[in-house]
Amino acid sequence: MEKVKLLVQSTLFRNIEEGELYALFEKVHYQVRSYLPGEVVVYSGDECNELQIVLMGSVRGEMMDMAGRVLKIEDIGVSRPLAVAFLFGQNNRYPVTVTANDQVRLMVLPRASVIQMMQLNVSFLTNFMNDVSNRAQFISGKLKFLSFQSLKGKLAHYLLEQDQQGQGRIVLSKTQEQLADLFGVARPSLGRVLRDLHNEGVISATGKHIVIKDRAALQSYLGK
Repeated sequence: MEKVKLLVQSTLFRNIEEGELYALFEKVHYQVRSYLPGEVVVYSGDECNELQIVLMGSVRGEMMDMAGRVLKIEDIGVSRPLAVAFLFGQNNRYPVTVTANDQVRLMVLPRASVIQMMQLNVSFLTNFMNDVSNRAQFISGKLKFLSFQSLKGKLAHYLLEQDQQGQGRIVLSKTQEQLADLFGVARPSLGRVLRDLHNEGVISATGKHIVIKDRAALQSYLGK
């Protein structure tokens, strides 16, 4: 089953052999759904009663802030699950709207099938719990990031997060357009802030290469 070859790459099925995973899926109910580029998979507020895993393509999660701006939370690619932390609990609703970036196929397992897999395979249960914890930590960090009111604060937080080793040198993995989507601003606005920080001597920016020249000044924007 081709689907199993993709799923063994998922964190949910870590340490589960391909044959064991194949046998596991023969015991539970699931289906595969397809979406076209730009098609909405789920809306924010929809009930989350299924575990959905990307088999092909990628989707993006977006939410709207208090000012009505659409903020891109993240892209979710092959073998990754959607909203794994919201499958259980009292308020099990999708926190974001999920939209297909391109042609997408999702494996969909009802909540009952997920519970059955947890009972059948302790590795799946452990992996699921780890994924829920990781998502909670990601969401906590995202909320902290969104709490910064100024674009300089958001950018400063992002750059300092990218330089966790404290070496002061960063190669951005995202384009300015992608970063602007992440921050919920127009690309020219982000470009202006990058130039301002460069001209102020806080950073040196050359394309995707960033050098932090004044870490204290950069950190001072975190409270703004």
